[in-house]
Amino acid sequence: MPMWPMNIYDTSSDKFQNYYKDVSLRMKNKELDILIVVNMFLTGFDATTMNTLWVDKNLKMHGLIQAFSRTNRILNSIKTFGNIVCFRSLQKRVDSAISLFGDKNAGGIVLLQSFKDYYYGYESVDGKPMPGYVDMMRDLKNKFPLSESQIIGEQNQKDFIALFGAILRMRNLLLSFDEFKGNEQISERDLQDYLGRYQDLRDEWKRKRQKSTDITDDVVFEIELIRQIEINIDYILMLVKKYHDTHCEDKEVLININKAIEASPELRSKKKLIENFIAGINDVDDVLNEWHEFVVEQRDQDLNAIITEERLKPEDTRKFMENAFRDGEIKTAGTDIDKLMPPLSRFGGGGRAKKKQGVIDKLKNFFEKYFGIGGSSNFTEPEHKPVTYNLSGQETLSMAAEPKTPYGKQP
Repeated sequence: MPMWPMNIYDTSSDKFQNYYKDVSLRMKNKELDILIVVNMFLTGFDATTMNTLWVDKNLKMHGLIQAFSRTNRILNSIKTFGNIVCFRSLQKRVDSAISLFGDKNAGGIVLLQSFKDYYYGYESVDGKPMPGYVDMMRDLKNKFPLSESQIIGEQNQKDFIALFGAILRMRNLLLSFDEFKGNEQISERDLQDYLGRYQDLRDEWKRKRQKSTDITDDVVFEIELIRQIEINIDYILMLVKKYHDTHCEDKEVLININKAIEASPELRSKKKLIENFIAGINDVDDVLNEWHEFVVEQRDQDLNAIITEERLKPEDTRKFMENAFRDGEIKTAGTDIDKLMPPLSRFGGGGRAKKKQGVIDKLKNFFEKYFGIGGSSNFTEPEHKPVTYNLSGQETLSMAAEPKTPYGKQP
């Protein structure tokens, strides 16, 4: 049963197309987890997010190729192949179809190798040796040991970036095999250390590119693959709670928190915020609730500071950011940003464009800092309503509401 409001369609032959289009769109938009079909949807639609096809039919030739190709639309660096689960013996038909529509050696290109091939290495169809995951991990540990605090020299940095990127791609592929679990060749902590170094180099090369036009752009960072294995805020808060439960004495937990943050492309921009929260957890009872309150308080302070510094329209700016957090992105196209800004002299030359870019940069940094870490989704400034006190028959007086109690318990 679909978990969305159903549109009622007439599935008669002349109106069936409307139903077909609706299901196709929902599949493409990931509103369906599993779609069971009979003699349809194996051709004629495209859903790049679909990664697995279960087959219980004797497909052959072009029908087999078209059906299998529903899963192999490359979406990004994470989804580079599709999975086929067969309940029929189709191996010979697969080989025949691939040979007919490709060539006799096409199977080595179209189909994945075995787990052992990727794990230990293999020889390609043209005789080229392909290093396996074990070889890559050995090179990583020998050439770039964690015992050395940093990677010195531009060429060494490039070599590390290329090798670790290849390892991330290979890990992404091996994760589709059950045999990989328990054979990762690296502890979670050491992986986080390497991810942290990888992220440090990414930040360093980003600064180099901004400062000089002479930097060659042949260095590629696999950020999407990092995000696939990255630590989220829930994991960090679990560690914070663990630290709090030790009466803030277990410094090893703090080290683990720092390593996890450094390894994450999303949490690095939130590092100072998390550190400030940890500094005050001696005085809190419920870590999770206090975190959400802390985020809201700090977020309001930072947004109010931006509004004041840039003289933005408060209500419009809060509504703009509320929409950005709802949509998951800052939209800078069009006139939305201009509507937040104060009027500037039309004779100011390029001043407005520069001012606008400054506002965009600040709002983007604000978004990166606070998006996805909890807190209320409401950005409306709280109203300070009058509080009425009944003074035992005396004249009723109205007093302004007291300001919000700062984060953490007060003496």
